[in-house]
Amino acid sequence: MRADLLKINPDEPEPHLVSQVVESLQRGDVVAMPTDTFYGLAVDPVNLHAVERIYELKTRAKHKPLSLLIADVSQAYELARNIDSAFDRLAEKFWPGPLTIVVKAGSKLPLRVTANTGNVALRVPEAPICRAVVSALGLPITATSANLRGLPECTYAARVREQFGDTIPLIVDGGPTARTVATTIVDLSGGPHSWMILREGAIPTHEIALTLQR
Repeated sequence: MRADLLKINPDEPEPHLVSQVVESLQRGDVVAMPTDTFYGLAVDPVNLHAVERIYELKTRAKHKPLSLLIADVSQAYELARNIDSAFDRLAEKFWPGPLTIVVKAGSKLPLRVTANTGNVALRVPEAPICRAVVSALGLPITATSANLRGLPECTYAARVREQFGDTIPLIVDGGPTARTVATTIVDLSGGPHSWMILREGAIPTHEIALTLQR
């Protein structure tokens, strides 16, 4: 049995198709879907069995936390703690967009999602499909890239199917992703006035620095 491909309009996601994705996530399935950078693997982060399934599929190191996609900035305040003005400045400037911000995780998130680090990586993506799914689910979704270790990230649904075969029950086909460069990751978990670039990607480091020096 091969993974089902579900075509969804990337600009105006059809609500009845978004509902199908949500139902699959609520069952504990892993769903591949396009973000604004690469295709990602989405699960309900509160379902620990589903979270474990992602680590198994990617043979991902257990100490690496999973990043989460959220629908808007307000959702970040529900999932994180000790958010400061640096976070607000970055979110206002770059969200929705290819910036992942690492902050202290709040008590609502299972430790497994944070890989026992106590931190969570959050992003509001530009991709309407992701935001629609998160809004309909009422929870954030995981966003680790949909590729096997050692293989390239996927910018098309067909590439995801080639790599994962029948191991993922549902792949959302939203066409090619808008970018082919990974997100920039900024770590703000070190406390007030502390920030670190963990990965430079679509947003250059100097733009982050200028925004934080305002």
